[in-house]
Amino acid sequence: MDANQDVLSNPFGMDEDCRNCPALCETREQVVHGYGDVGGDFLFVGEVSGEGPDRTGVPFTGDETGRALLSILRRLGLCGSEPDSEEPRLGNTFLTYTARCRHPERAPTDEELGNCEPYLNAEIRMINPEIIVPVGERALEEIGTEYTTTPVEELDIVADHASRIRGRGFELMPMIDPDRQTDAQTQAFVEAFAELMASDYRQTKGRRGR
Repeated sequence: MDANQDVLSNPFGMDEDCRNCPALCETREQVVHGYGDVGGDFLFVGEVSGEGPDRTGVPFTGDETGRALLSILRRLGLCGSEPDSEEPRLGNTFLTYTARCRHPERAPTDEELGNCEPYLNAEIRMINPEIIVPVGERALEEIGTEYTTTPVEELDIVADHASRIRGRGFELMPMIDPDRQTDAQTQAFVEAFAELMASDYRQTKGRRGR
């Protein structure tokens, strides 16, 4: 973790009482901003806060999706806590979402994602990660549109799972939602990401193309 970092949760002090999406203000328990190592090379971006994070205030905690992701991070040596931790000890890794507030009955609208986009862009700018991991189809669409030269219609979470995509300023490695992965897909991601970590991945930053 960055030596100057005091807190893991919402380390950039983003608005925890955001009212930009009135409908979500009525259904959320809290705004879930990013969590983790602000000096991390690896940024994992999910679509939206789920039931667990809405309760804990920490991305990818408190539910099956979070346990599955933290289990993967433990296997990669990026998490020093048990998968059911609500305040995981992360190293070289930051967790966040494209949308910060949960609606229990639907996915975020395009307008709601647009309202949250400045938060995500600010986190990406301040963390300046080497690798972004879009978690799930919607996150891949949002991140891929902004940070790669690949046409969005060519992006596919299943086909691109555990693959390296070079784009504008960052390299992406998409991941199927952790609680929807088969054992084989999880193993493929762990092996591919471990290989990436062992490579000179910092030298790929800024290249363009797929």
